[in-house]
Amino acid sequence: MKVGIVVPYSWSFWGAVVEHAELQAEALRKLGIDTRTIIGNDPPGQFTRVLHPRVGRHGDPPDDVIPIGRSVIVPANGTLPNIILSPRSLFRIKAVLERERFDVVHLHEPMTPIPCIATLALATSPMVATHHASGDLTWMKLAKPVWGFLGERIDHRIAVSEQARETAERWVPGEYEVIPNGVLIPPEADPGGREHKILFAGRQEQRKGLHVLLRAWPEIRRRTGATLRVAGADPLAVRLLMSRLRVPEDGIDVLGFLSQDELTADLLAAKALVAPSLGGESFGMVLTRAFACATPVVASDISGYRDVATHETAVLFPPGDAERLTDAVVELLEDEERRVALGVRARELAVERYSWDDIGRRLAGIYERLAA
Repeated sequence: MKVGIVVPYSWSFWGAVVEHAELQAEALRKLGIDTRTIIGNDPPGQFTRVLHPRVGRHGDPPDDVIPIGRSVIVPANGTLPNIILSPRSLFRIKAVLERERFDVVHLHEPMTPIPCIATLALATSPMVATHHASGDLTWMKLAKPVWGFLGERIDHRIAVSEQARETAERWVPGEYEVIPNGVLIPPEADPGGREHKILFAGRQEQRKGLHVLLRAWPEIRRRTGATLRVAGADPLAVRLLMSRLRVPEDGIDVLGFLSQDELTADLLAAKALVAPSLGGESFGMVLTRAFACATPVVASDISGYRDVATHETAVLFPPGDAERLTDAVVELLEDEERRVALGVRARELAVERYSWDDIGRRLAGIYERLAA
């Protein structure tokens, strides 16, 4: 079987949907399914630096990735995704679909232009769609009258969470199956013997709440002596934010973009992950990433995180409350026995609920039914 995975974003810039698609392709290949990922790409260079202020992945995409054009930043749902809007990508997608002759096509965020909309209009094979976003999605007010009818071409609808399902159903009515985001699970993870540091992993966006953590950091540093490592966010943007908040760099390592292996290594070494997002999260993917590494989490008490975290795996605090965040981190770092117990259960939860081996088999079953 041959499956085409269509992503409307850029391979060059990390994001939850891009990571999901990469892990999905890997899980399907383990099951003997041939995959091709149709996605944007922004090669390093002057033109990319002008269009994209943050640093992305360098190098060429892997052989199973088919680039279809450059992306542009389009503010949406409180975030800044890199979306493929080049009209030329439409013709490239048409050529890819004709050449590859997929048995099934799987679209992520299917109502997003141009790759997904073009695929919905042009593909002749069965189509599966996964909806990731939650929230108002006000841009759909303009999109639905223009291309919303293409949603009727989807043969099987998936949402990564109940919040994502409710949001998708509001704009594209139909029956949805909830299949959570899978997570990369290292073969081994020991919650004990960790370095005295905590980790933030996320983009430099307001809704990710890095400013809340930075406001809390001087007191956390004073009371614990821990180190903070900031991954995923653009280093220049982080340092500008620190300057604006008058937060000293003492004890803060700004790492920038990390590869999957590098992020895993950091999670395996950290005593905790801190996720201070303010909202707009349909699924706590960064939480499950930490859980898989036996790393407990201190996270905002928001719907997308609340559905993933449990009192046995994480400590929740009111979103935006720097004082409560400080107390939560300090108390966790001071109680090693509790911290290790949270890490053990977090790892067990990730294996039980979010293993890509299980999710890959569920997807393969869907494809087989549609292609029969």
